[in-house]
Amino acid sequence: MVRRGEIWRVNFNPSKGSEIQKQRPAVVISSDAMLLHPVRLVVPITGWSAGYDGRIWIVQIQPSPINGLDKVSAADTAQTRAVTVSVERFASRLGHLESETLEEITLALAALVELPSL
Repeated sequence: MVRRGEIWRVNFNPSKGSEIQKQRPAVVISSDAMLLHPVRLVVPITGWSAGYDGRIWIVQIQPSPINGLDKVSAADTAQTRAVTVSVERFASRLGHLESETLEEITLALAALVELPSL
């Protein structure tokens, strides 16, 4: 079962234009209330670049034994996608994101869509 906060290796192909491509880590951000639904919202993860500093929609992730990442990475909320849960898309579970970082990603997504404070 694919749950909120987990990091999976996800196949993002096919893609078009500037959409994120290939198989890469992604964090599941959809609520576990959607477990019966066959689709999950995921935020792709890529290698960190100094050029990402100051971009409100990108969150830096430090590697850890818990999350299964092996280098400093970036969660790019501008590339959030709905992905069908299948063995073709969700290749393997890498780990689980630390709760503080998951909260940062949620807030970055809210800022990206200019969600007012509740």
